[in-house]
Amino acid sequence: MTQEIKTRDKRPFVRGLLEAVPLLGGYIPVAISFGLIAIQASFSPWEAVIVSTLIYAGASQFLFVAMVASGAPLWLVVVMTLLINARHLVYGPNLAPYLPRSRWWPWLMHGLTDQIFALAHTRLPQLAPAERLGWFTGAMLLAWASWIGGTALGAIAGGQLTARWPLLGEVMPFALPALFLVLLAPRFTSRQWSLTLGSAILGAMLLKMMGFANAAIPLAAICGAILFYLMEANSKTGETQHG
Repeated sequence: MTQEIKTRDKRPFVRGLLEAVPLLGGYIPVAISFGLIAIQASFSPWEAVIVSTLIYAGASQFLFVAMVASGAPLWLVVVMTLLINARHLVYGPNLAPYLPRSRWWPWLMHGLTDQIFALAHTRLPQLAPAERLGWFTGAMLLAWASWIGGTALGAIAGGQLTARWPLLGEVMPFALPALFLVLLAPRFTSRQWSLTLGSAILGAMLLKMMGFANAAIPLAAICGAILFYLMEANSKTGETQHG
């Protein structure tokens, strides 16, 4: 009986691991790129791995390394890193309704990345409350381990890899955008989501071509969110009138 309970308790964890496997196709190449860039910025392999272990923030790590290498003051490095990660102020409240009470969540939230958020926001509502902690733990640990491992590989052997296969160096930067597209694709299942995502993508491209490179994604995301809620409000108004 005890063995049966242990096996059942492990299933959500294993399921989380398995469902996070597709994320590795984006995590590992970008992590290798980070490890290689960190070495080029005079970080040691151990320092690069420590950054990926403790900061674990994707784009913020590239900025962190660049600013430290350029001699920027520490307070500015910290402020800029926090600003880039301000999006987590949106992620947390969106996942909170699906999280059962546990003292482990504050620690597990270290593993909340853009991709884990997208995956968890889809999967957690489909799971029983008792399975959510195990599932999230499995998914975030695999993603985190792959990022650390990719960083170590890039820091130790990234130069040799890109020297031997030059095309690899050109392909790696596209791995993460491709992963985002894979995560977004299942959302094109309704008119509301299709119009929202389509308009946000188109808006970002137009703003980029107009020269607003830094503002393109935030402005497009805001416009997409406004359009989504306007359509939702209009749909509810229509249902009330017909009711």
